[in-house]
Amino acid sequence: MTQKPKKTVGVRVYISLAAIAAVFVGVLVYFGVRDWNKTYIWAGLTFIVVLVTIATLALSVKDDNFDGSTPRLANKPPKK
Repeated sequence: MTQKPKKTVGVRVYISLAAIAAVFVGVLVYFGVRDWNKTYIWAGLTFIVVLVTIATLALSVKDDNFDGSTPRLANKPPKK
């Protein structure tokens, strides 16, 4: 069984997703309160929280080339 090569996701993707979320929240806050200072604060906080969340979730995924049909603890001699 051949496996497809995994594509790595760059930093630009994380920053773009966080920026899109920040712009969305910024638009909602601006049309809700009509105050630029609160809009900038909410958009900035959203950007930071989304960026940290996406990066943390990306770190929690383990990229492993394990087959799955063979046991992990095969009868291999111990390394010395």
